[in-house]
Amino acid sequence: MRPARTPRTWRSGTEPATARTDLRLRFLLSVLFVPVFGLLTAGFAAWAARSSGTDVPSRGTLVVFAVCCALLTVLALVDLCVVVQRRRTEL
Repeated sequence: MRPARTPRTWRSGTEPATARTDLRLRFLLSVLFVPVFGLLTAGFAAWAARSSGTDVPSRGTLVVFAVCCALLTVLALVDLCVVVQRRRTEL
């Protein structure tokens, strides 16, 4: 059995408050998912516009999907803007 080792630096307990995210990964994911969610939004909106009242899935369901994808597109765009701003100031 090996003897217990003490850590080189003691943890202060503030790691979650001072933790840093991987900006490159967030940038890559935002750049990848902005066009994906944008295309999904356009696809669901076009599908909802061409559907009739008896189609499955219904027009209301397709509109909900289009709105959810639009919200995800906006969220990814906001995150992209935040990451670009942080990369300019931190790197």
